[in-house]
Amino acid sequence: MDRILPQPEIDRTEPSRPHRLPGKQRSNHKPNEPAASKDVAGSKALAEKKSDKPNVAHVGDTITLSGSDENLKVDATLKKWLDPAKGANEFGRPQDGRRWVAAQWELVNKGTVVYDDSPSNGAQVADAEGQRFQSWYGEITAGPQMTSGAEVPPGEKVPGWIVYEVPKDSKTVSVQFALDSGFADQTGQWVVK
Repeated sequence: MDRILPQPEIDRTEPSRPHRLPGKQRSNHKPNEPAASKDVAGSKALAEKKSDKPNVAHVGDTITLSGSDENLKVDATLKKWLDPAKGANEFGRPQDGRRWVAAQWELVNKGTVVYDDSPSNGAQVADAEGQRFQSWYGEITAGPQMTSGAEVPPGEKVPGWIVYEVPKDSKTVSVQFALDSGFADQTGQWVVK
């Protein structure tokens, strides 16, 4: 029996690009602008919409995730996506027949308890065939990797890159992230096509 998980909130209020989402719309247009320039507010509308499909975000979007502890809430933002990702030194490179891809995350503790986790344990990517790949240890030239032991007090953040090793010919289409080393009831998903 399939279990429908609670859907996380997605913050899609990034001013640089309008989003067209189902549900209620909020208008940011001025009276002299054409109606086509309206921006769609997605987080509340998507949170209210009941669906069997998970809410999907894009690079730059923030999803608010809950942990097993009802007081744990984290705003997870996929800041950047790299495909391929280049190793930071001659020792860091993918295995033969594989390549590295990487996601730059920013995790902000919006709860009332310390976010104590190994973020890379709750992160995975999916390819066009539906195959999932877990995080991989690797230092890349793009910047510092995500800490393996995050202890983030309420109101603070932890940024960093998480590397994934995928088959060389695989087409990565999405990144998923969940709290509690991936065991939380909510999973956020970002499209990276």
